[in-house]
Amino acid sequence: MTTIAPLPIAPEATVQIEKLPASPWRLAFFLAFLALFCGVLLTGVSMWFLGAVALAGLGPAALTFNFHFPAAFVRLFALGRTAAKYGERVVGHRAALLDQVARRSRLFRTMAAAPAIRAAGWQLGNEDRLSDYLDDVEDVDYARLRATMPFATLMVGLAVLVTATAVLTPTALLFLGPLMLAAALFTQRFLPRARRDWFAIRTGHRFASRSFGTALGALIPLRAERAWAGRLDAVAQAYAGSEATRLDERRRLASLDALLSVAGPLSAFVILGAAWHAGMRGTALLPTAFLAFSWLALGEAMQGVSRIATGKLRQKAAAVGLAEWSSAESGTETAAPRQGTLPPPLKELVLKAVKRVAPDGRPLGGTVDLVLRAGHPTALAGPSGCGKTSLLKQIAGWIDAPGDFRTASASLDPASRRTLVHLGLHDAAILSDTVRENLFAPGRGDAELWQALDAVELGPRIREGGGLDTWMTQDSFSLGEAQRLNLARAWLSGMPIVLLDEPTEHLDREQAERILDRLLTRLSDRIVVYATHNVGHATPVFIG
Repeated sequence: MTTIAPLPIAPEATVQIEKLPASPWRLAFFLAFLALFCGVLLTGVSMWFLGAVALAGLGPAALTFNFHFPAAFVRLFALGRTAAKYGERVVGHRAALLDQVARRSRLFRTMAAAPAIRAAGWQLGNEDRLSDYLDDVEDVDYARLRATMPFATLMVGLAVLVTATAVLTPTALLFLGPLMLAAALFTQRFLPRARRDWFAIRTGHRFASRSFGTALGALIPLRAERAWAGRLDAVAQAYAGSEATRLDERRRLASLDALLSVAGPLSAFVILGAAWHAGMRGTALLPTAFLAFSWLALGEAMQGVSRIATGKLRQKAAAVGLAEWSSAESGTETAAPRQGTLPPPLKELVLKAVKRVAPDGRPLGGTVDLVLRAGHPTALAGPSGCGKTSLLKQIAGWIDAPGDFRTASASLDPASRRTLVHLGLHDAAILSDTVRENLFAPGRGDAELWQALDAVELGPRIREGGGLDTWMTQDSFSLGEAQRLNLARAWLSGMPIVLLDEPTEHLDREQAERILDRLLTRLSDRIVVYATHNVGHATPVFIG
């Protein structure tokens, strides 16, 4: 297992990180407000200009109307809005990127100080979790750009226009108030579903990716057991489920945006209608028209409410994830999860006229009659290739073949046997995951896991590598260490039937005897069958 050594950090790099330029968020917020201000004034002045020209008509007033000043303001506000928008994007992205640099540098520099924070540092070897962390950093940093800044500008613009409406056409608020309340309630109702969807998409993709990686690592045994196609189907279904959830989320976002897109035009119509109803005509209607079309301009910003809400959700979820990374402590014991219901103990399993076959159904010749009893281990002995492993798979229910498998109370079909058996094959499957997950004992506490690892003489190796939450891959272990991890799984199993394929392979003789003695003592109340070349520990059954 590979330990994570402290990473060398040059002094000049640390100084450079400490002296990052001040974050330009103030300028970015100013430009965002300026862009909204210019956009509102551009629409309002344009409408006022068109209305004034229409009122001047071709009469004497047209001769004295000065077109130059309003036209100049229209051009000014158009240029100001364009410049402010581009400036906001450039400055805002620069601010977000500077925050990312500072945050990631601080975290990686802290991780380099192992072993004090080894509980977080080991996760650097976990590509899925590292990717999630980087996504969380991005969500936190870009939340200002994608959510906080647009939300602030929208609220300020809304407050200004509501105040102006209360002064010019207060009766319009009788319609606009319920409209804004309905939009707020609809958005609030949208948030919980969006949160669930986002977590479902992220979890589904992670599960599918991990399952696919595991399947690729076990390609040969999965094909040998004719389980490769089923595993790929499960992965494809997981990906399809995530994408279906993503599509549903996008449809709901589009519906929310479509609903809010009518808020601007509807507000403008309500204000003009209220002003007309109040008796405003001619030039008296121009200020109200200016206000109405300012609401129309604000409606453009309202169409981003769904993106703002999603950005805030991801920011909160990312903050929780980052807190878990930074607050993790090494060496802590976790409480034992509730264990699931285990099968009842068995005293005896009788094999009668069991026809020996290979995994592909090819007959191996002969039949087997055996009585397997709890407390009396049985060793299957014979030359390599004689079918010892295949017989274990038949007992485990992995291979269906003619014959009777019977307990004291019932005959067991393959599906029933699979629920009663722990089968440890000699080529241990090592998942790209933590040591804890590789022990296949989710119902066991840390103390039990360490007891099993110490029993198979693997405890010091795991402690040296960083503990139960150390990330491991197939290449992290030697063949002997992988074999001992396999035996630790058998130690932790609660199944009444334990089948082991060459449990002492890749171990030296003295170590193999010590570990096997401990394991058989541990499993003295179970039915134990193992294939071996050394029959000194159990009743031998020779297969040839």
